[in-house]
Amino acid sequence: MDPKTKKQITTWLISACLLILLMVILGGVTRLTRSGLSIVEWHPFSGIVPPMTDTAWIAEFDKYQQYPEYQKLNQGMTLSQFKFIFFWEYVHRLIGRLLGIFFIIPFAYFFIKKKLNPPLLKNLLFMFVLGGLQGLYGWYMVKSGLVDNPHVSHYRLAGHLLLAFGLMAYILWTILNINSSFFINGGFSFFIIKK
Repeated sequence: MDPKTKKQITTWLISACLLILLMVILGGVTRLTRSGLSIVEWHPFSGIVPPMTDTAWIAEFDKYQQYPEYQKLNQGMTLSQFKFIFFWEYVHRLIGRLLGIFFIIPFAYFFIKKKLNPPLLKNLLFMFVLGGLQGLYGWYMVKSGLVDNPHVSHYRLAGHLLLAFGLMAYILWTILNINSSFFINGGFSFFIIKK
């Protein structure tokens, strides 16, 4: 792989890792603000557009009111309070969708230009599968709080977080593999204090 391509792929993957870290932080904010159960449906594509009119907001709020979190914990919540919790969950899901696009477009570019060797191609496809599983598992986690108990399963929450960390670790491992000659040739020698 030529140095320019190596640098481009490394930059792309580091950026993806940072986006996943942002997702983890937003997931924490979503948890702390108790916003995770505010969107009671999962529409990967149509869900990109949030409610844009008063009527759409009322319809979304009506859906939320059919579930245990509203009925057992948030009865009497106003529409403006609902919009606040909806915002955090929406942004969390939106970043997840953007992350998918952020992965697919550069991947397609490098694939079409034939810049991916077979081992790297396998690694990237595995990353894509892990990212898709992360999204599906997130919905599986949310569903656990939409039944009787208005709280997501702690086990599923931990699994969702572990999947995110696992994906980040796999991306970093791939970056290290791509740049292994850099490390072997002392690319970080400036960190060593010479006597």
